[in-house]
Amino acid sequence: MPVTARDIASLIDDGQLTETARQLATMAPQEAAAVLGGLDRRRSTIGFRLLSKDEAVQVFDDMTSHAQAQLVTSLSTDEVVDAFDNLDPDDRAELLDELPATVAKRLIRTLSPEEREVTSVVLGFGRNSVGRRMSPEFVHVYSDDSVERALARVIERGHDAETIYTVPVVDHQRRLLGVVSLRDLLLSDSDVLLEDLWRAPIHARAEMPAEAAARRCVELSLPAMPVVDNENRLIGVLTLDDAADVVAAAGDEDAARAGAHEVVKTPYLRSSVIAITRARIIWLFVLALSAILTVNVLEVFEGTLEQKVALALFIPLLTGIGGNTGSQAATTVTRALAMAEIRTRDVLHIARKEASVGAAMGAALGIVGFAFASVVYDTGIGTVIGLTIVSVCTMAATVGGIMPLAARSIRVDPAVFSTPFISTFCDATGLLIYFTIAKTVLGI
Repeated sequence: MPVTARDIASLIDDGQLTETARQLATMAPQEAAAVLGGLDRRRSTIGFRLLSKDEAVQVFDDMTSHAQAQLVTSLSTDEVVDAFDNLDPDDRAELLDELPATVAKRLIRTLSPEEREVTSVVLGFGRNSVGRRMSPEFVHVYSDDSVERALARVIERGHDAETIYTVPVVDHQRRLLGVVSLRDLLLSDSDVLLEDLWRAPIHARAEMPAEAAARRCVELSLPAMPVVDNENRLIGVLTLDDAADVVAAAGDEDAARAGAHEVVKTPYLRSSVIAITRARIIWLFVLALSAILTVNVLEVFEGTLEQKVALALFIPLLTGIGGNTGSQAATTVTRALAMAEIRTRDVLHIARKEASVGAAMGAALGIVGFAFASVVYDTGIGTVIGLTIVSVCTMAATVGGIMPLAARSIRVDPAVFSTPFISTFCDATGLLIYFTIAKTVLGI
């Protein structure tokens, strides 16, 4: 059985440090990083110090930036400097974002001038841009190179590059022209010119949102995506593993917000009550305020309910259908936005499509609702329920489809319009529709 964080924690608590070191030494760096990242600050620091210097550098590199930040505040200066100096510039920048400003500045001063320069390139871009997640350490070749000269350049400079499997091709002003794979270089005759080998590049501009660029990189399975500045000059590459990390983090954030809370960065059992409460409480306040709308609607139609008590029995059904329909539409459109399948200017087309989908689903559910309510109560109640389901589904699907687009247009994360928020909005609006139809059909 694989060794878990709990196993290592027990060994440390029992004072079996020799056995702890032996167990950690048998793990791959990625496994050790995951195990140490699942421990609290004290145990994680002890475990890290039991690693050899070479192992420690590799394990630190594979840790999350949050776990790295916790270690930095506990380790000695020499240990921190060794681990920090061996990080790639993009990973270094991510760690610096997690640290207090004074600690971050102190660490930057420990870097060599060369490492400080490449790290500054990454830090010069916005936190959510692909420029912040790219690696400025790469190898490039020139368009007028031969295969022999290009391979010599890859061999000479490849040791410092994060990846060499996709090699950008540039002109002598460093403007990106294309890419060539290492496979093509190795399998081509040495005197062939790169202009006969390179293909058009799929690239990203440095200011582009990191999530959008990463999703494209992952979707197309690109080993590396060149990153350029506004003048099309090559400044870095986004590797597939870094892109996968960005997509995974975005997925965790969207899933958390859909559940009406923020991401908690530490493992659940290690997270304090205060941290979990902070991640959830603000959303509950927002939802509680929006739920007041539902209470106000019920208060307005209190007289209607007194005249036809049976209407109250169907409120949970109708609000549930409306909330779920809106959430389905919002989830679909949010994903389409993330995959760059749609743009905000497509709002009318999306509204029409979601209204049609909502009407179709509402008609199917409405027929069932009409039949059930008519048998149990009377055709008047059945008609109200059937018409309300059609109307609520159409409204909820349309609103759920438009909300993520509205969020994107005002530069807000579409995930902020989470499932509970949309559900609450659809609850209040659905009740207005319900009671309006009831008063009209039943004449009360």
